Amino acid sequence: MRQFTGFMRGTNLGGWLSQFDAYDPEHFRSFITRDDIQRIRELGFDHVRVPVNYEIFEDEEGNEKEEGYSYIDNCLTWCKEAGLNLILDLHRAFGYTFDPLDDTIVDKKAFFYDEGMQSRFLGLWERFARRWGADPAVAFELMNEIVSPEVKEEWNEVADRAITAIRKFAEKTPIIIGGVNYNHVLNVADLRPPRDENIIYNFHCYEPLIFTHQKAYWVPEMPPELTVEYPDTVESYREKSMVLMEAHRSGIERKEITALDASFFTTLFQPAVDAAEKNNAPLYCGEYGVIDRAPVESTAHWLHDIHAAFAAFGIGHAWWNYKGKDYGLVDGHYDAILPVMKQLFGG
Repeated sequence: MRQFTGFMRGTNLGGWLSQFDAYDPEHFRSFITRDDIQRIRELGFDHVRVPVNYEIFEDEEGNEKEEGYSYIDNCLTWCKEAGLNLILDLHRAFGYTFDPLDDTIVDKKAFFYDEGMQSRFLGLWERFARRWGADPAVAFELMNEIVSPEVKEEWNEVADRAITAIRKFAEKTPIIIGGVNYNHVLNVADLRPPRDENIIYNFHCYEPLIFTHQKAYWVPEMPPELTVEYPDTVESYREKSMVLMEAHRSGIERKEITALDASFFTTLFQPAVDAAEKNNAPLYCGEYGVIDRAPVESTAHWLHDIHAAFAAFGIGHAWWNYKGKDYGLVDGHYDAILPVMKQLFGG
């Protein structure tokens, strides 16, 4: 399988230009700095994935905000100084969000049937392509986590239109596309064959969710006091996962899963790998991680196993998250295993 060269070991900058507490220019100017980018390089990463909200770049009427572009310009300058590449990930579009805590957009499917919302989406990507499409250090990720599995064909059509819009200004920029069901690895096969050699298939992996999201306050059905270790028996995981909705336990319930070790991830990833190989597309995991409420030694075991699968298949990946958002690599929780993590990250 072809690899996503230059984007094999990354981390996310979530909480900076997306999923922030309030629209605050001072936060945007100070949350991520040149020193952070240098530290990311020292940890062994080769790229950053930068989630962004549309309102950083335009107001509700669609008028551009030049200051928003400057945040990415600055970050890109720092990345080049450090020898890092950058993925621009549209985390929240006009009319669409994946975020269950964002109550401003209730209908997660409306965007896929609304021409006005899609027009704003395409226009924003055209502006991104004009601004950064000629830069070889930049890749574009069309949209973060399409929630509903019912819109897989509609999403394929919107994504195809976005590729057309981008390619008018950026002929070779890598374009990253994930599937439905929260960008689940099992939905990579639903994506259309790539239009060109610079289309990248994408998925996220927080499997098993009962472990990686234990005690997560934003998952309504998650038991607030349950502590889950890794590894454990498949039967134990399946029993504990029964409290979750079906979409959140689909990975652990697959009959092919017989053990919680590196084989769990290679088995889980295999259909996506098959789809990528069939269509000669690189495969990329844009988010993976373990919440800072999980036992830290268990996190180390989980990381060892998922990284073994990444290495076996040549899958590029980006840890969620560098700072904050309950997964912050540098926030203290992971300090005891940071040397192990750094080794896995390539530092």
